[in-house]
Amino acid sequence: MNSFQLSIFNRGIVIESDGAKVQRVIALIYESLRGESRLDLRYSVTHKKGSRGFTLRRNPQESITASNDGELVFLLENDMTVELQKLRSDLYFIHAAALEFRERAILLVGPSGSGKSTTTWGLLHFGFRYLSDELAPVRLDRMEVVPYPRALCLKTTPPGGYPLPNGILQTSHTLHVPVKCMPSDAISKPTKVGVIFFLRDFSSPAVGPMRKADAATRLFMNALNPLAHTADGLDAAIDLVENNICFELFAGEISATCSLIKTTLNSLPI
Repeated sequence: MNSFQLSIFNRGIVIESDGAKVQRVIALIYESLRGESRLDLRYSVTHKKGSRGFTLRRNPQESITASNDGELVFLLENDMTVELQKLRSDLYFIHAAALEFRERAILLVGPSGSGKSTTTWGLLHFGFRYLSDELAPVRLDRMEVVPYPRALCLKTTPPGGYPLPNGILQTSHTLHVPVKCMPSDAISKPTKVGVIFFLRDFSSPAVGPMRKADAATRLFMNALNPLAHTADGLDAAIDLVENNICFELFAGEISATCSLIKTTLNSLPI
């Protein structure tokens, strides 16, 4: 078995596999998180002979079957996310993309399909730097986002003007842009939150301020581990919006959306 060791939020994860194909997939997605920490999780992946399928096991969990590489990546990522929330229950996990701009973390909060990853890919061409595209763990005592720079995951090819580089990983379901292929650097240190955008998909880009009560409700709805925190995570959501500027963003055409975000941020005293 080949072995690939990760250090994520100071927790050690080992992924073992029986073939070069799986190793290549894991390396392209998680290379920037490679490192050594005290071992907390161990996964094994085996290719089912004569098929496109795989078997995924987290000891001592029973095995899970993935019918193809896209489903394997989804199942592995989903299980790791849940287990990391248990291991780092001190962090407040938000379903959000996170980027650095002017030494502050900018959060793009929204459910799947709201355009977080596509907007993130566009913003990387506008001088923003990468923290995460799907998971924003916040250290509440410092109001800092802890980086999670796995490969950026896109469900579809970006629109014209923002082509994908060579070296991406294409699975049966998704496109993954490794950190080393991104047009700007990734951030490796915790970054203080500055502005929170709550995304909605719309044809014409627009942005407007949000009432704190509405922002707290939206943030709470996108929290992944609220029950691990006091008052079932509601106090944390309120603190985050009280201490940061919040906007509702109607995302549309990627260039116009990214220009609007950058113009909005440049007008703020962050």
